[in-house]
Amino acid sequence: QVQLVESGGGSVQAGASLSLPCATSGSTIRTLHMGWFRQAPGTERAFVASLNCSTSRTYYADSVKGRFTISRGDARNTILLLMDKLKPEDTAVYYCAATLNPIRGPATLAEYAAWGQGTQVTVSS
Repeated sequence: QVQLVESGGGSVQAGASLSLPCATSGSTIRTLHMGWFRQAPGTERAFVASLNCSTSRTYYADSVKGRFTISRGDARNTILLLMDKLKPEDTAVYYCAATLNPIRGPATLAEYAAWGQGTQVTVSS
């Protein structure tokens, strides 16, 4: 059973950067496809980025492409979401998720079986 714990959220001004670590346990990370999703108040949970930890291939939502980077962290069994040039519309609860093989695509929320508890990111203008 994979367990995920996010951290690193907070309140920042527009244009700032934040890094969100996600620590995994219960499985070898290189067997996993890891994703980040976000949910703003009154909206559906939406795909942000994902990483195939075996091949290192990455995937991004158009809204964050060029500003966000998903990668393996320096700490063992950790992934990072580095968010640059943050905008007020990036305000949301960010969730880390894991799956073995997203058959219906890396952005498909239903493909992910394990989820973290979420961390709040607030960007003010």
